[in-house]
Amino acid sequence: MSGQTAPSPVATPGAVTRHWRGRLRRRTAVVCGSLAALVLALFVTALLLGEAGLSPAEVLSAFTGSADRITAYVVLELRLPRAAAAAVVGACLGASGAVFQSVVRNPLASPDIVGITAGAGFAGVLAVLVLHLSGLGLSLAVIAGGLLAAVSVALLTWRRGIHGLRLVLVGIGVAALATALTSYLMTTVDVREAGVAYTWLVGSLAGASWPIVTITLVLAVAAFTALAARVRSLRALELGDATATALGFRVERDRIVVLLIATVLAAVAVGASGPIPFVALMAPQIARRLVGRTSVSLTAAAATGAAVVSAADLLAQYAVPGISFPVGVVTGVVGAPYLAWLLARSNRTRSGGTT
Repeated sequence: MSGQTAPSPVATPGAVTRHWRGRLRRRTAVVCGSLAALVLALFVTALLLGEAGLSPAEVLSAFTGSADRITAYVVLELRLPRAAAAAVVGACLGASGAVFQSVVRNPLASPDIVGITAGAGFAGVLAVLVLHLSGLGLSLAVIAGGLLAAVSVALLTWRRGIHGLRLVLVGIGVAALATALTSYLMTTVDVREAGVAYTWLVGSLAGASWPIVTITLVLAVAAFTALAARVRSLRALELGDATATALGFRVERDRIVVLLIATVLAAVAVGASGPIPFVALMAPQIARRLVGRTSVSLTAAAATGAAVVSAADLLAQYAVPGISFPVGVVTGVVGAPYLAWLLARSNRTRSGGTT
């Protein structure tokens, strides 16, 4: 009849799924773009601020080659490497933490909690104080230390696979052992050398230079490339072992590979700046809440980590006039209460009968 309106089409489950996937992709793109803009703004701010404050025109002149020698040195040799190191280190930590938390399916699983950064830190102190390594040799020693810690945790955790809670508990023990060995090593060297090592252990970007940034960037690009090649495996593992197996993935092999890549990312960051605490723990959680999805975006986690470290380094340098702190002090002040809140929330969830 002409007076009746045509019934609206019924949305099929496939159409609804495509609609929500499209919304998630758009929101992820907006979040990643906003985070990239924030990192760029912090990067530019790092070039402007300092004892010798510079205008945007003076910074630009340093890049074009028209600045005086002092301005060019301050921008290109002092501030630019540090700002670049902050962004790269933060991106490595953010992506590494996202992989650990996604694969293990535990919000407490991050390289600094499960002993990876502590093992890498011990290797770094050993390489500097005993072997007197620097540059690429130091970076490779730190990566080897992180991998050794990861293998130790995996072997002690393995019981027909790697399980989240056991991994965290064993990792805490391995971290305590690595920290104890580091403390003992520092008591056997000169006080001045121990002081330098301690500043590095807290997490500091004060020693950032172009050789360090170049080595870190090359290793980070290689690790990110390897991780990008394993994205399908990572997404399958997030669905659970049974689903991943049904889709044709070799669950334990793929889990070990992506965790080793995440370990390398964390160790690369430690080699450049020392163990910066809690960034790998916080960045994926922040990114997950910004994106609004159960599966965290690695790009969003990396961008969040870069923003967190860049902002923390600016606060460490300029929050208290005349006093410069290691960046790890700032992330520790923010991250420790966050960890306490995460533990309290986890306990309430378990007592409520859900996981």
